[in-house]
Amino acid sequence: MLKLRISLMGAIALLASAVLMSSCNTEDTLEPTSNEVPAEVKANFKELGFDVSDIELVSQVNPFTKETSTGYLLEGDILITPDLMESMLASELHHEGPCGEQYRTTNLVSAPQTIDVIGYTGGSYALDGTMQTALQWAVNNYNALNTGLTFNLTYGTNYGNKDIVVYRTSGGGGGSAGFPSGGKPYKWVQIYSGTSSYGTNVVEHVITHEIGHCLGLRHTDYFNRSLSCGSGGNEGSGGVGAHHIPGTPTGYDANSIMLSCFSSGEDGEFGSYDRTALEYLY
Repeated sequence: MLKLRISLMGAIALLASAVLMSSCNTEDTLEPTSNEVPAEVKANFKELGFDVSDIELVSQVNPFTKETSTGYLLEGDILITPDLMESMLASELHHEGPCGEQYRTTNLVSAPQTIDVIGYTGGSYALDGTMQTALQWAVNNYNALNTGLTFNLTYGTNYGNKDIVVYRTSGGGGGSAGFPSGGKPYKWVQIYSGTSSYGTNVVEHVITHEIGHCLGLRHTDYFNRSLSCGSGGNEGSGGVGAHHIPGTPTGYDANSIMLSCFSSGEDGEFGSYDRTALEYLY
């Protein structure tokens, strides 16, 4: 489902007519449960630096494996299972500055590594033409970085041995993904069907953003999502053990592709500090 946001930032008040969208919301495959999220769980995610103002306990049916899993949807587009939350709590926390990507050492992918990505082309979950082009551009973004990660892209339906599966599902605009585990990226990237109406560059932005989550990247503005969305929680520094990535800012980075929300005028490219962060990590 598309989230519309009008920026409330005084510094860009003249741009208040720009439509902002969350890379965030879900519609068909993520269903909120009737259970309230326990206060202890919220406290745990706060310790990890997440904004819990809109946390949901959701049940997800994977359209490929048909397995049902329950987890917590945070900041609109990040799905974390209870087991992953516990592993994050048990590992050493690294926070990449007040505005940088935050991650756990056990929630990064191993490098060097070749990551096989497939754009799904079968049935109702097939990527449309705009999405297929945008996926190629997104993979090009990552392969242009000076990292130990190489991305190999194919299209088709034989997804079983792939590391990342990118597919379309019903929704207004945006997408969702999760964090890596065991040194491997999160496998499932949903792109909502309405995203294509905003053009190839916007879809490229969304896919690049969601693959960023698959590699362990956090929202750059997790500490105050109102900066990109016009509303959202403020969790301060987001935990203990903070370590700033050399070469990245300690102030708000308006050009980051990992901001919580995005505009209809996105160009789909990494900001310079996104590149610095990824090349430092990998």
